[in-house]
Amino acid sequence: MPEVSNSEAGDGGAAERAAQRRALASRYALLPLRLFLGVTFVYAALDKLSDAHYLAGAGDPASFVSQTQAAKAGGSPIAFLLGPALDAPTLFALAIAFGELAVGLGTLLGLWGRVAALGGALINLSLWLTVSWNVSPYYLGNDLGYLMAWTPLLLAGTPYLSVDGYLARRAGRDRERGLTEGHVRRRALMDGGIAAVAIGGAGLLSGSLTRTFGRNRTAAPKQSAAPDPAAAPAPAVAAASVPVGGSAQVKDPATGDAVYIVQPKAGQYCAFSSVCTHSGCAVDAPRNGQLYCPCHGSRFDAASGAVVNGPAVKPLPRYGVTKDGDQLTLGPLQS
Repeated sequence: MPEVSNSEAGDGGAAERAAQRRALASRYALLPLRLFLGVTFVYAALDKLSDAHYLAGAGDPASFVSQTQAAKAGGSPIAFLLGPALDAPTLFALAIAFGELAVGLGTLLGLWGRVAALGGALINLSLWLTVSWNVSPYYLGNDLGYLMAWTPLLLAGTPYLSVDGYLARRAGRDRERGLTEGHVRRRALMDGGIAAVAIGGAGLLSGSLTRTFGRNRTAAPKQSAAPDPAAAPAPAVAAASVPVGGSAQVKDPATGDAVYIVQPKAGQYCAFSSVCTHSGCAVDAPRNGQLYCPCHGSRFDAASGAVVNGPAVKPLPRYGVTKDGDQLTLGPLQS
């Protein structure tokens, strides 16, 4: 028998350890994605339930009703399905929030992982076909990315570090003990159902408590102290820095928000807040006569601030602009 040198034995041991590390990495490759999606959906659900805007009604542009109306009017391919949601908006809004909570908890704990992944995929599919449908280019719409992110978990499930994995291992031991396949399946289904009821009850309790005690974010806008004109002079820019169709950016001295001074037509100057009226994201500088919000695809007319397409339903706040020689000075907020 040929002798094996120490170096060859060492090389073999190193290769085996490397193979084990690769196998371990492959086994848990989906764990970061699972944690991210689970935490994100739990956070999104609790954020909705604690937000006074979410159930505020049609008068609030950040409410479920307003966003659904904007999606329906904005050419959503499933606009015909949004009628029932508008007929019972509170029920549908709460169903979405608690559905996100159930998906997040199921994904985090690995309970019925494929079912949770299917639920998450359906939620993001519906959001992509509504609030994110008009986002251009498409890759700026985050709901499509989330929809694709659910696919690996939908295919692979949650077999490791999970309730599903524990039940599967116990079912294997039951089969080794000689229990019938029917008994093994009934036991796994019953225990999985008990775990689902327990986790669902905890989710409902936490969601209800969040909705009851956490809704301290009122819909009233944040009030800012009036600026001292002597301490905070009105922002001004050179008129030459604002070409026709272009813009210059200044800051509102009262709030610190960015404001675009624009010249939509020769000699016509106006200014608009950069804060999107949908969810508070910063809109891009005007281009091709429109201001575009990269978060959810809202577009505003650069000459009037009016909504071109949703989900925003209110125009951008408008400021006055005065021209003195070669200077443009930002005026007070007009609307």
